[in-house]
Amino acid sequence: MSQNFDSNQNYYSFIDNNTDPLVFIHGVGLDHRMWEPQIKSLNNHSIIAYDLLGHGRTPYSKEEVTLNDFSNQLDDLLQFLKIDKINLIGFSLGSLVALDFASKFQDKLKTLTLLGTTYGRTMEQRSLVIERFEQAKLNKPISKQALKRWFTDQYLKDHPEIYDQFIKILTKRDEDHVNFLKAYKLFTYHQDDINMIKNIKTKTLVMTGSDDLGSTVEMSKFLSNDLINSSFIEINNGKHLCSIECADDVNIRLKNFISN
Repeated sequence: MSQNFDSNQNYYSFIDNNTDPLVFIHGVGLDHRMWEPQIKSLNNHSIIAYDLLGHGRTPYSKEEVTLNDFSNQLDDLLQFLKIDKINLIGFSLGSLVALDFASKFQDKLKTLTLLGTTYGRTMEQRSLVIERFEQAKLNKPISKQALKRWFTDQYLKDHPEIYDQFIKILTKRDEDHVNFLKAYKLFTYHQDDINMIKNIKTKTLVMTGSDDLGSTVEMSKFLSNDLINSSFIEINNGKHLCSIECADDVNIRLKNFISN
């Protein structure tokens, strides 16, 4: 059994060889620290949360990044840790990575959980994301706008420490901003591969917040319907980061899904 957590590192791990690990993949512009409520609540499981390429403290030097790069990163990590089977949980961009990984390495998955996933975006929805990406390219600050989409106003008012924490994470140094744009571009222009989705047989849970404007309830229902072995849960009163604001609800749903 081993445990490791250090804010100066690019991962958190708690490995107990008697359980299949829960592996968490964060969203664009964030890092593994977004999963702190899950790490604290699901402490009877092995857990791995890591920084994607070009995020947090994981470097990345290529001109572009692809879902295949992210999937290979996770596969390399599992091989390094000598882990054969995992429960995979992805959020937003992380859920797109999780879907891509599931399409290539289904034999390594016990379960798949997708939280706040974009799927079947309309032209209007895609245009809004492109507009935000173009603003980010101009180095215009997007952190305050993002937090209003991710959390309810009341939650941010009641939890100023969360507001400050995420402002710090989203405020990028020049070298970090370059990598952020690579991942943001991938997220912005991602095209759903419906045939790939329909070939994923892994037992899957799809969740999203009832008030998530970017990863809507309708999107998640469509995705769940297109997956062969999937169920859908709506998190009441949650926005995009309902894994934090509605952590108790999300954690109970996740525990029940994995235990069953």
